Amino acid sequence: MLSRKNLHDYQNRSVQFIKDKERCALFLDMGLGKTTSTLTAASDLIDEFAVNKVLVIGPLRVANSVWKQESEKWSHLKHLKVSVCTGPEKARRAALHREADVYVINRENIVWLVELYGKKWPFDMVVVDESSSLKNPSTKRFKALKKILPYTNHMVLLTGTPSPNSLMDLWSQMYLVDFGERLGRTVTGYRQRFFEQDFMGYNWKIRQGSDDKIHALLADRVISMSAEDYLDMPDRIGIEALVSLPPKALAQYKQLEKTLLAELDTGEEIEAVSAAALANKMLQFSNGAAYYDEHKNWAEVHSAKIDALGEIVEDNPKENILVAYNYKFDLERLQKRFPNAVVLDKQQSTIDGWNRGEIPMLLAHPASAGHGLNLQSGGSMIVWFGLNCSLELYQQFNGRLHRQGQTKPVRIVHIVAEDTIDQRVLSVLSDKDATQSSLLKSLKV
Repeated sequence: MLSRKNLHDYQNRSVQFIKDKERCALFLDMGLGKTTSTLTAASDLIDEFAVNKVLVIGPLRVANSVWKQESEKWSHLKHLKVSVCTGPEKARRAALHREADVYVINRENIVWLVELYGKKWPFDMVVVDESSSLKNPSTKRFKALKKILPYTNHMVLLTGTPSPNSLMDLWSQMYLVDFGERLGRTVTGYRQRFFEQDFMGYNWKIRQGSDDKIHALLADRVISMSAEDYLDMPDRIGIEALVSLPPKALAQYKQLEKTLLAELDTGEEIEAVSAAALANKMLQFSNGAAYYDEHKNWAEVHSAKIDALGEIVEDNPKENILVAYNYKFDLERLQKRFPNAVVLDKQQSTIDGWNRGEIPMLLAHPASAGHGLNLQSGGSMIVWFGLNCSLELYQQFNGRLHRQGQTKPVRIVHIVAEDTIDQRVLSVLSDKDATQSSLLKSLKV
């Protein structure tokens, strides 16, 4: 893929930024080499005796398949010893005792690691890959990382989606960088300073003009780069495939929306006990089925989306299609309708088979395919069978195909049930994207 600008120069600037700032955040699109840049900076700091041991924290798949492999790809990084510390506790302990420069763990083990070392924390540089996973300051992971901040001289946050829901997501991430210097020592203070509650008192919204103030406060510790500014990225084409629910199914859906209760043809009843539960049930219903008890028993309501996907497959016989599903019953129904479809699992052979073009349909849950996967060689069409409200999962999933190395325009098809919550969710994702895009643009180098 040809550079639109001098990508190499940008990566050098990223390396220097990490070295100069010591504690910083890089909000980088996929394909801009954040792993390589960070490893290069770490290597330089180790050579300069400024850093002794580096800890990288990331999603499990990223921890297992990205950092060590990336260090082995580049001649200037091959000297780095990388120890992957995942798996059972015995294996993790053994990996931690190996002599290495960089130690990589999955984020599920942050609390365990902090408790293991306590005040004898041995890592003077910590890298958090996909730092937006720490956006909730009440989690045990965030609280554990707070404890080791005094013992960590270099803290580097990496993410392409710093504010997947709103600018509220930034506080905990930036606290790891500056101990609350820019956005406040507490999340409560941050909220009161820059946000206000709606008239019901349930939700916080940004005060007018506060987004620019937040951007300005972060500017000296954050750099942001967009792939489209530096790479000749393939076109990304969004397509909305509207489907109409059968009249009876639509009537049941409207009954559920109005009364929080709907009776299925089987005689089973769907009940929502809260607004959040109602939204979830409405998404299930829109996809074509719904859980009706606590044992995850489900019943099919309609086949409108399944039929629409069948038409998409028929209309694109030469395309390999990556399908995003939301619920287990979605997967069961898709496998029944498309028996030759393959489910994305943890096996490298599945990923390799897809990238060789051997899998016409790959079924994946966005949470299992959001980070660290290069799937751009296997196809150029994504179909969202069912949406969810996570902008982070949405963008990361789309980035599996729409990334550097893709040679074709990427079509992203959203199968949307007309007159249902689907249309609202798509609108919400668009609004969140607008908020995040504003942040990223303001922080560009």
